[in-house]
Amino acid sequence: MTKASKYHSVTILLLLTMLLLVTGCGLGNQTSPHEASGTPAATQSPKPSTTPPKEQVMKVSLAAVGDVLIHSSIFKDAKTKDGYNFQPMFDPVKSFIEQADIAMANQESMIGGEQLGLSDFPRFNGPYEVGDALKATGFDIVNLANNHTLDRGEAAITNTIQHFRKLGIAYTGAYLSVEDQQEIRVMQKNGISFAFLSYTYGTNGLPVPKGKPYLVNLIDIPTVTADITKARKLAEVVVVNVHFGQEYVNMPNTSQKKFTQAAAEAGADIIIGHHPHVLQPIEWITTSSGRKTFVAYSLGNFIAAQEGDLKRTGGIVQLEVQKTVRGNESQIQLINPSFIPTWIKMTNWRQYQIVPLWEAPANQLANAKASYEKTKLHMSQWMPELQFPMK
Repeated sequence: MTKASKYHSVTILLLLTMLLLVTGCGLGNQTSPHEASGTPAATQSPKPSTTPPKEQVMKVSLAAVGDVLIHSSIFKDAKTKDGYNFQPMFDPVKSFIEQADIAMANQESMIGGEQLGLSDFPRFNGPYEVGDALKATGFDIVNLANNHTLDRGEAAITNTIQHFRKLGIAYTGAYLSVEDQQEIRVMQKNGISFAFLSYTYGTNGLPVPKGKPYLVNLIDIPTVTADITKARKLAEVVVVNVHFGQEYVNMPNTSQKKFTQAAAEAGADIIIGHHPHVLQPIEWITTSSGRKTFVAYSLGNFIAAQEGDLKRTGGIVQLEVQKTVRGNESQIQLINPSFIPTWIKMTNWRQYQIVPLWEAPANQLANAKASYEKTKLHMSQWMPELQFPMK
C-alpha cells in the first residue's frame, strides 16, 4: 500500500470514528432510561393538577319597606322652628335598615318642598326633609312610580328627584328626561351587581303630560319585559318594584299574579310590591325554566296616617344574595328571607314612630303578641322557611 493510500485510509477511518461518536452522543441525549427498557415516554409527562378551582363566596343583604306616605298630620308632627325633622319617627327601626347593604323604600308621596305648598290626600306633597330622614336612616334607593307620582305635577317630581340626587339616594320609576329614564340604575356591592326597575298601574286618572312619558313608568308588559332583558345584560340581579293590586285587600289578585309571573319569566330575580296599604304574603314563584323569583306582593304602610290595625301594620323584608365563584363560573342564590313586622305608633295623630310590631303599645293594639303571631302566619303561608328576627 502506498503512502498516499495509507493516508487516505487513516483519514476515512478517523472520519467514520467521529461520525459514530457524534451520532452516539445524540442518541444518548434523546433516549431516557424508560425508553431503553421499553416503557412509553408519555409516562414522563407532568400529571395534570386535580386541585379544584378555589371557591369564592360573596354576599349582599337587601332590605325593603312599603309606603312612605306623608299625610298632613305627619308633616305637622315633624314641624320644628327651623323646618321639619322626621328622623325620630324612623329611629326605633333604624338598626334593621342600617344593617342592610342595600335598603329600598316606596316614596309614595312626592317631596316637592314647601315652595309648592304642602298638601294631603288626594294630592300629596311633602317637605324635602322626608328625604333627609330616609338618608339618615340608611336607605339607598327609592321607588317613585306610584299612583301619587303626578299629584302635584312635573314641578313636584323635578324637586323630589333633585333633592334625592343631592342626598345621594338613587331613584327609579320617575325621571327628569328620556335619557334619565333609559339609564337603568345599577349598583355594585361586595362584588355583586344589581339593576333596579319600577312601574305603577296608574296615576289616579291624572294623565301623563304629552311628550313626557319619562315622568312616570306605567305598567306595560312588553315594555317591562324589554327593560328586564336589558337590565340582565347590565347586572347579575334584577330587582323590580311594582305598584299594583287592590287597596286594603290582604291577598294578591289575578293581575298581580300575572305581572309577577311575566316579570319572573323575563328575568326578574326579586319583585317588591306596594299599593294595597296592607300586608300581602311573600312567596317564591318558579319560572318555566325552573328558576325561582322572590316576590313580596305588598309590604303595607311603613309610615302613613290611616286608621285601622291592618293599615298601621307594615314591615321590613330582608333577603341575602349570595354569589359563589368557581374558576370562570358563578352562581347567584337568594337565601335567608326574613320579615320584621312593624307598627305605626301615634297618639291623637301626633308623636308618630315606626316601631317593631311586638312593641306596639297596649292602648293602641290590644294584644300586640297575638297580632305579631297572626302577621307571621299571614306573611309565611306560602313561604314556611320565612324567618322573623327580633333584633
